[in-house]
Amino acid sequence: MTKAAIANPGRKPGESETRRRGVTLLELVVTLALLALILGVSGLALASLRPTSRAEAEGRLRQARADAIRGGAAVRAESVLFLPDGRAVGEGVDPLTGTPRASR
Repeated sequence: MTKAAIANPGRKPGESETRRRGVTLLELVVTLALLALILGVSGLALASLRPTSRAEAEGRLRQARADAIRGGAAVRAESVLFLPDGRAVGEGVDPLTGTPRASR
């Protein structure tokens, strides 16, 4: 047995002493999968921090109430509900087309 074979038992005879440096395809795929998982979870977490349309409508109602109290006059607040199928329901919206009506 040669000295090289004894020093490096896993190496084939005639194989170079220098080792190639790089990234295997498996390492790259695992890294990309982990990155996609982290970005997906963080995206869901950030989306839940956004105020919902219901919270926005409640905020507009609170503001209208405060304006009415401050001004001593009636204030009208309108809200439009957008359904998942794309329809819009509410004051100022045509029920057949979902388009805004002309203001009166």
